[in-house]
Amino acid sequence: MNDFSTTLKTWRAARRYSQLDLAMQAEISARHLSFLETGRARPSREMVVRLGEALELPLDARNQMLTYAGFAVRYAARDWNDEAMAPIRRAVSRQLERHMPYPGLAVDRLWTICQANAAAIALFAPFDVGVGGSLLDLMMSDILPQVVENWPEVAHQASLRLRTESAAQGGIPQFTEAIRYLTAAAASHEPPSSPVMPTILKMGDQRLSMFATVSQFGTPQDLFLDDLKIELYYPIDEATAQIFERLAAN
Repeated sequence: MNDFSTTLKTWRAARRYSQLDLAMQAEISARHLSFLETGRARPSREMVVRLGEALELPLDARNQMLTYAGFAVRYAARDWNDEAMAPIRRAVSRQLERHMPYPGLAVDRLWTICQANAAAIALFAPFDVGVGGSLLDLMMSDILPQVVENWPEVAHQASLRLRTESAAQGGIPQFTEAIRYLTAAAASHEPPSSPVMPTILKMGDQRLSMFATVSQFGTPQDLFLDDLKIELYYPIDEATAQIFERLAAN
């Protein structure tokens, strides 16, 4: 039970909850929570589930807590191409296609592209990145500093996002090197003057200025789906909108 107790305390500290805060959130007594954290009390399966929900843990962390407490895992880890994921794939395809002629893609926990519309495929083709490719590897390559006009600012925002996603998951080791690389590249960044931080690409004689929205499924019950993110790119000016339209048409 020591692993469960340690993990519970670690996540409570990460969420910045006192024992009283978490006890109130989980609707249990602070005394019982204290016993759980010291190993003096053994949690039921229902208690582990309740604490995971109260802490808003990612699904794989909830599975880990259940395992440490001696119970079977609750959430499956399906492959993206699993038959059970077909309705999800259709929903993502519909969203990406309706976003045309602007680029849109779906990425997994490690920023691997699972699905993309035609505009996104055309946008990333010059970087030799397509479906199955890694945006994380692209971020750490020597390509982007040469073509992203505001690379220090973009690197800064990317490093912040990686830190946030890693913290939410209790740490993602694969992000460590990328965070270090992007933080060094962002040493001289300037605050943006626009409402959002654009990414400005110089591709030959073309200049694309765009920003992105990131969304997730609201009620995931699968480990893969819990981490899936849909990124939709939008032009920040009319010139970029016209370039996107030509890319999609071709």
